[in-house]
Amino acid sequence: MSITADSQQTNLVSNNQEPISSNLDCLWANLGAELVYTQDVTGRYLTFYWQKSESLGLKPEQIVENLNGYQIFGPVEKDTYLERLQRILTSLVPERCQCWFSFGEMLYELELAISPIMPTFASVATTVLVMGRLLQSTVSKTEVNRATTPTKLDLALRSQQHRKLVNQITRSIRHTLDIDIIWQQTVDNLGKALQIERCIICPYQPSSSKVQVIAEYHQPAVSSILGLEIEIDSEPTFAQALTTLEPILVENPQHPQFQQQKMLVVATCHQDQPNGLIAVTLNAKCDGVTADELEIAKDVADQLGTAIAHATLYKELEAARQQAEEATRRIREFLANVTHELRTPLNGIIGFLKLILEGMADDPEEQKQFLQESHKSSLYLLDLINDILDIARIEAGKMELELRSVRLDELFSDIENFMRPQAEGRNLSCHLQMPDTCDQIIVCGDYQRLKQVMLNLVGNAIKFTHEGGITVSADVVRKKVIFRDQLFPGMVRVRVADTGIGVSLDKQDKLFQLFSQVDSSRTRQYGGTGLGLAISQKLVEAMGGEVNFYSLGEGLGSTVTFTVPLYQQPVMVSAPESNSQE
Repeated sequence: MSITADSQQTNLVSNNQEPISSNLDCLWANLGAELVYTQDVTGRYLTFYWQKSESLGLKPEQIVENLNGYQIFGPVEKDTYLERLQRILTSLVPERCQCWFSFGEMLYELELAISPIMPTFASVATTVLVMGRLLQSTVSKTEVNRATTPTKLDLALRSQQHRKLVNQITRSIRHTLDIDIIWQQTVDNLGKALQIERCIICPYQPSSSKVQVIAEYHQPAVSSILGLEIEIDSEPTFAQALTTLEPILVENPQHPQFQQQKMLVVATCHQDQPNGLIAVTLNAKCDGVTADELEIAKDVADQLGTAIAHATLYKELEAARQQAEEATRRIREFLANVTHELRTPLNGIIGFLKLILEGMADDPEEQKQFLQESHKSSLYLLDLINDILDIARIEAGKMELELRSVRLDELFSDIENFMRPQAEGRNLSCHLQMPDTCDQIIVCGDYQRLKQVMLNLVGNAIKFTHEGGITVSADVVRKKVIFRDQLFPGMVRVRVADTGIGVSLDKQDKLFQLFSQVDSSRTRQYGGTGLGLAISQKLVEAMGGEVNFYSLGEGLGSTVTFTVPLYQQPVMVSAPESNSQE
């Protein structure tokens, strides 16, 4: 049987195929080869001759009809075969190999000698001459996949391909410190180069029992599992890979997403500490993974693990740098505001005292007024200094608290004595509400610090409220808590609500940040250091409670709550049955 196809080589192929075919039959037969054909670099047959074509069921007219269309007779491992052709045409060095070819449902193992057809001077080789013989035939594809053992040359080529892949991945991940790009580039390189069904990467934290798929490559026919959270215990292979730091090949994974798929899992690590997982689901046709390929998989994982560690460190350093710059900016702004706040009362004190010393007071009554204003400014200055000193002691861990029993009614009485005249002086209503109980409500805390917290909260409510009023209330939360290894029967929640200017939702997270102010212009308008809420939060947390702020937005008022442990459970007054039924 002889077949010809269109080609630029006029000595082999002609438009008049019949005589050329006859001549080629004699030519190839004289060579003494059982199988002879020529191909270009794409694998397209240019001429074809096989002595055993008729006995093996290969009909010339079928091959001729489909020769340039469907490749009905061709290598099973087409990519490897074409790569070999490319290498031979580039190096101009002949090679010998054994390959499986398919024809319909039939498979043929051929022994081939592939030689480049030498081009003219200064030209590039584009055609190969292949001579070979049949070793075995009529074997099903399934049996071939099970029985075929890769040759040393095939293993060497695969190893070379995989090493090239490792180098490619290494170069890619070294060009960036963006960890998301590193993950995606790795799965894409692995998936496309190895033509696997799916490749996923999951970062790993030792403190977590789960991993999440954050990068994925998959074939179009395979559904995506990007974002899937996987319990490590649900797939023992994951736990084994994280423990041993060795590649693990499993035939039947337990997780539902990987069942009935052969899977290779390897942990990425840095300094022998795992920081991620690579999982590859292999094609059903894959006959196995060699020891050299497992070693290459470990190399990829080690390279990726180091890149992840470096990218993570860079990300953390970048975040720390940004936080430091933001903290520096806040401190500078805070110092500018505090300097202004300190200078204002100090100038007032100096000014009024100077007027008295220079005899500018017209009478004793005016002199007394100057002294009162000076005294008022000195108290304001003292409050500012105390706030700054409190923050310094809190940050240095030197704030000492004396936790003992505190009567809530006594605390509320002191706050009312401060709050009522201040509120009435601004034409604001003032309400204090204690829980209905038969007993005194006693909390556990430092009396002076609790008073300081409430004065801060009430002072802010009065300062930022122009109309309406302020309400201070308390209720008992019957939930047992443990603080400093001591069990308390519940908590008391104190609430300070106002109808003031409120705070927009996007700025409320700044309220409790040290040296941070929601609006510096507001600070200049209303005065103060902006440390009140931050100090209150630190003090309340040191006494076993927590502070929360609520506001629906600007102009809608604010509510601040804080909790403190209940010293003993009080007897609460029951609501009337009629009210409860209503």
